[in-house]
Amino acid sequence: MSSAELLAEILRWGVPALVVVVVAGIVVVAIGWAVRAARRSPRARAAADQARTKAGVDLVQLDDAVGELDLEVGLSGALYGGSAPASLRRSRMTAQHVRDDAFGVFRTISDDDSLLPAEVQRRARLISTRVDEAMAAIAHARTEHAQWMQENTSAADQITSARGRLATVREQMGDPRALLAELRERYDEAEWRDAAASATAAVAHADEAAELLDRAAASASDPSRSALSDLALAERRIRSAQSETRRLEEVHGLITQAVQSLPGEFDATRSAVRQAMAVREHLEPDAAARLGTAIHDAESSLAALQRDAARRPTETVDGIARLRDRLDLALGDARTAQQRLRGAHSALTGTIAAAQSAVARAEASATRSGVDARVRLASAQDELAKARQLPDPVEALDAARRAMRHAEDAQALAAYDRMTSGR
Repeated sequence: MSSAELLAEILRWGVPALVVVVVAGIVVVAIGWAVRAARRSPRARAAADQARTKAGVDLVQLDDAVGELDLEVGLSGALYGGSAPASLRRSRMTAQHVRDDAFGVFRTISDDDSLLPAEVQRRARLISTRVDEAMAAIAHARTEHAQWMQENTSAADQITSARGRLATVREQMGDPRALLAELRERYDEAEWRDAAASATAAVAHADEAAELLDRAAASASDPSRSALSDLALAERRIRSAQSETRRLEEVHGLITQAVQSLPGEFDATRSAVRQAMAVREHLEPDAAARLGTAIHDAESSLAALQRDAARRPTETVDGIARLRDRLDLALGDARTAQQRLRGAHSALTGTIAAAQSAVARAEASATRSGVDARVRLASAQDELAKARQLPDPVEALDAARRAMRHAEDAQALAAYDRMTSGR
């Protein structure tokens, strides 16, 4: 066979095969593009959003159920000395683990824009499935516990125990008016506004609990009436009075802590400014000019904070923490590792105090809001715990600053929930 004939034969068989391969490749690419487009289509995103919304609703339900379980387990211990069925405690632990893990997954599907809608939907459905399982376990444990209570205790016993706990709460509460009078005299309203709200709520909850227990006692002595509904509501009011009393004490403690820490915080911040001035001497002119502006702003802010520190201690500690954050950002990588470590160590105590205050404010509102606010609050609590435990001051400082940001996000989301729901 000549060369020409060989070439003709190759072309006769090769060209059609090549066309088939090219067309097949185009089809595969087109299918892949179509599948990818379908995964990111408005319909896919809508399905993912729907699954995420349902997971959020389920997660809020579980979070509320965990709070109720905390109450029931506490009552079990107070009434029966731990002899009640352990299934209630086990279901609470399981529910807490499921809730905490689900908060992390929910945060991921809310914040990670790189996730495909199908993956968001899959993870959201997994949250809902796990929540359903946890809620079923809770319902079973509650049924078992209610049966045990019916067989082993009476309404009269529960009322007596509840009155004892209410008396303890009133003793812990004392007279909040004296504490509030002291706070009003010494500090601006912004410092004690939350304390006043908690004091008012604590007294109101305790008074209502007393009325409910009286009503439950009357029902318990009448065979034709049931005391359980009034007793259950009274227990919740006692729990609310305890929570508000702790909140009042916490606000007072934060103010006292801030007052005691302010002299050291001002000294540490002035030292940080002097360190920044020393760093500036070794920078290029442009970088030195930028850092000089940041130093001037820090000095001005510090002077303004000093003027109002006596009347606004917690607000001042918060302002100092933010000032140090901005100054660290302006310094960037210009410092040595030793300087960064020393700066982080001096800023850590005040920043943790500011983060603790921010988390406390978020807890007062976000725990009664939607899932996004609760997830941010959980993140803030986690970061605050890390800041207190991490041995490296630089890492601990970063964690405390993240806690502040998450707490602020939680407050903002809670405020948005209240605004949109009309509460």
